[in-house]
Amino acid sequence: MRTLLFTLAATTMLAGTAQATTVYPLDRATILAGSPFDFKVEFNETVKPEDIKVTVNGQDYKTVFGQEATFTETELGKNDKKLGSALTLRKLVLATPGDYKVEATAGGETKSVTWVVYGTAEKPKAKNVIFLLGDGLSVAHRTAARIMSKGMTEGKADGRLAMDDLDHMAFIGTSSTEAIATDSANTMSAYMTGHKTAVNALGVYADRTPATLDDPKVETLGEALRRQTKKSIGIVTTSELQDATPAAIVAHTRKRADKAEITGMMFDVQPDVALGGGSAYFLAKETPGSKRKDDKDYIKQFQDAGYTLATDKAELEKAAGTNTGKILGLFHTGNMDTLLDRNFLKKGTVGKFPNQPGLVEMTEAALAQLSKNPEGFFLMVEAANIDKMSHPLDWDRAVVETIEFDKAVAAARAFAEKNPDTLIVVTGDHTHGVSIIGTVDDDKAGPEMREKVGTYADAGFPNYTDADKDGYPDRIDVSRRLFLAANNGPDHYETFRPKLDGPFVPAVQNEKKEYVANEAYKDVPGAVFVQGNIPREGDSGVHAVDDVVLQSTGPGSEGFKGYMEQSDVYRVIVDALALAPARK
Repeated sequence: MRTLLFTLAATTMLAGTAQATTVYPLDRATILAGSPFDFKVEFNETVKPEDIKVTVNGQDYKTVFGQEATFTETELGKNDKKLGSALTLRKLVLATPGDYKVEATAGGETKSVTWVVYGTAEKPKAKNVIFLLGDGLSVAHRTAARIMSKGMTEGKADGRLAMDDLDHMAFIGTSSTEAIATDSANTMSAYMTGHKTAVNALGVYADRTPATLDDPKVETLGEALRRQTKKSIGIVTTSELQDATPAAIVAHTRKRADKAEITGMMFDVQPDVALGGGSAYFLAKETPGSKRKDDKDYIKQFQDAGYTLATDKAELEKAAGTNTGKILGLFHTGNMDTLLDRNFLKKGTVGKFPNQPGLVEMTEAALAQLSKNPEGFFLMVEAANIDKMSHPLDWDRAVVETIEFDKAVAAARAFAEKNPDTLIVVTGDHTHGVSIIGTVDDDKAGPEMREKVGTYADAGFPNYTDADKDGYPDRIDVSRRLFLAANNGPDHYETFRPKLDGPFVPAVQNEKKEYVANEAYKDVPGAVFVQGNIPREGDSGVHAVDDVVLQSTGPGSEGFKGYMEQSDVYRVIVDALALAPARK
């Protein structure tokens, strides 16, 4: 029996020495009719072009695609390792909706994939789309934000979040093409292209070659809007404008860290309003604070293209009153500070960037500018710091960021009340492994902080107050506060207290380049050492694989229901905008 198995395996290996290993787009890809994308076939071994056969629905691919692919005899990997042959065809367009079965054959082996090319409604359902994303937004963040912001009495919330009462809901799967786990690049790219991809990839299928800018591209929503409409495009974020979520609207790269190149890609699409951080990648290399390695001055290029520049809250207010139609807001060289630090604690980098606008102010400024376009607009609003504070297990900052995000949702809803032809989508890109366990009650006797944790009936209710009725707690360091805990992370010290001296740094590197618990928190009274459960090369908590919640309201929102993949969300948005109307 063992001999037979070996013989069969050997025969299979010999027969498959030149098989087609991968076809891009991948099997079950959904493609917007008329949307340009790159087609690629990768073979395991070097083959001759005459030995390759590629068909589409049984016909030679050149007949269906209308052009011939470029043949590469041998692709090279890292250290010039020979990877095999490839066929590549750039900017392919399939205008006719339907199923396309693609078969690539070489050496007697065939790789088969099926794509679904789809059209949209003939007429737009929505004039405007506001896509609001809480990066890393998990159910615990929302629940904590509601309790902290609105309060709770006898088990019932004393108020609702703006996102709570949107009409339609769906659970959204976040996994990447290579793993069940994911990051913000793949997830937002799926939302903004209709194609899932690999971790760290934006607007491309991640192929096997090491170059980051030559992978098979798919069209982004920003490009689709520029190609087919006269709508305005807006990007608002508290991260760098080159970070994964905002970049997904414009970018094509295998490596989300290609931030200098992403700045150029943003200039190519030229969103009418772009507000956030990341000025370091706009500045020429000789300019203080620059992270570029060339002399390109993208601030000047944007200004020459008609943009009004704003670098703080006052300049944004001034720019919002101009009639240039285009605003570039750069409020930080890197990621913007959290609301807790900006408005209350004055920690982080607020001393260096003291007048940063908040997410709500940026959202309202963007809406005021974009709504001047009679053709409508697409606006993406990202609360980036929900994620950036969840990674280091800084739950108080993450929850306050969630409250701010919800206020941006309220601003969008207020706009939609006056403009009912507006589709609002509210979601996260992925989740974190966080739950609300109960409360921490400082008034409980004894020095041990873990004994002050209340669970079940002993949890009671937190005693946050909001005397000025601004929707934020007057203090986060109240005597009985929410206790959030992570199910993953590095070794660290749990202090059971808000981090008032600045964002939490749970772990630091030792001489072995391993992350160990940050002993700066070791001597906080009652601190408890928590052993991590992720690899020691990790310095912070990781994303969870749980589904995210999507809620929506407005024309086209009925398309969101049940379980959906993130790539399906794109299809609902482009249908609402009628970007591929049915052919007559």
